[in-house]
Parts: sequence; structure tokens; C-alpha cells
Amino acid sequence: MNLPNALTILRIFFVPLLVAALVQETVGFQVGNVRVTNDWLSLAIFLVAAGTDLLDGYLARRWKQVTTIGTLLDPIADKLLVSAALISLVQIRALPGWMAVLIIGREFAVSGLRSIAAAEGYTIKASDLGKTKMFCQVVAISVMLPSVRHPALRPIGLALMWGVVFFSLVSAVSYFAKFWHKVDESVKNRRRRELLTLERKRQRAVRRQRRSSRAAGGLAGTIWKPPEVN
Repeated sequence: MNLPNALTILRIFFVPLLVAALVQETVGFQVGNVRVTNDWLSLAIFLVAAGTDLLDGYLARRWKQVTTIGTLLDPIADKLLVSAALISLVQIRALPGWMAVLIIGREFAVSGLRSIAAAEGYTIKASDLGKTKMFCQVVAISVMLPSVRHPALRPIGLALMWGVVFFSLVSAVSYFAKFWHKVDESVKNRRRRELLTLERKRQRAVRRQRRSSRAAGGLAGTIWKPPEVN
């Protein structure tokens, strides 16, 4: 456990807080003369959580503390945060459901591709399109959250969400086009090696059988002669 991993785990704990703040419309508190409603509270939670995403990656690279658990948990934490925000926006009817389905479905598809690639020995790094998609997601959700109580922001938020859908689909196609060929070739090469290994074993078994047959034939062709009596 180090600070970057702790920030990643903290981002996961922000997920239920974000859902609760966004769904419960009566949540709010007073700060001086300003009333902080649930939309601004959820926006603050989301931005802090998104900030930990940038901070943990920066610290892990700067301090050379990149670990296996951090590599595994970081994309999971990102997907949980974005998915929770999108599903909550659908729940309060601020976002069309099909947009959330497309974006979240893309995340599952790319995660599946990453798992297949990892099993074949390949590491899929985030592309520029993927990073652009993540930035657009943060900006679009940050605009959609306050639009719950400020309808004037709704058209801007929806326009940004269209950008998220576009970059999500384009980056998904890019991932599949770039790595599917490598994974497919790796699978074919492994199967080819397995078939060659089985063929060698079969050939060795055939040679042993032939040697055994020749040895048995040689013994059968030997004529037994009785010993001479003087």
C-alpha cells in the first residue's frame, strides 16, 4: 500500500457518496449565507474523485510506485465513478438512457479486450483517443450534474455528451482494430505450436513402435539349435 494506491481506493469510496448526493434531492447544507444543494455537492464529489485519478497516476510515475494492484484498480475505479454518475443521471431523468448504455457498454467491451490481450501477453495502453474520451467524460458530466437544477445548462451538457459518445465509439474501434489482429495471431501461433508438439509426440511414438516391431521380428527369425553332445 502506498499513496497512489490509497488515492485509487479513495476514489472507489467516492462512488456511493456521489450516487447518494445526486439521487437524494433533499441533501444539502448551509455554508454561511450560501445554500449548497445536492447538484453542487455531487459536482464537488465528482471533481475531487476525478482529481485523484490524475494525482495517483502522476505520483505513481514520479515516485516509481507503479504496482500490480494499482494497475488493476485504477481503470476499475474510473469505470465505477463514470458509470455511477451516468446511471444516477439516467435515474433522475437528466440523461437519455441509451447514451449511458453505449458509454458503459464500450467500457465493458474494452475491458474484455484488455483481459484477452493480457492473457496473451499484450498490454493495452491508453491511446490518445481514450484519453480524449476520458477528458470529455469529465467535462460533460461536470456540466450535466448542475443542470439538474439549472435547465439552461442541459443543452450544453447534452452536446458534450454527444461528443463523449463519438469519442467512445471511435476509441473502441481503434482499440479493437489495433490489438485484435495481434491477439488473433498470438492465438493462432499458440495453437500451431500445440499441433506441432502433438505431431512430434506422434512421430516419436511411431518410431518407437517400429523399433519394437523390428526387435520382435529379429528374435522370431532366430533358429534355436540344440547343444552338440560329445
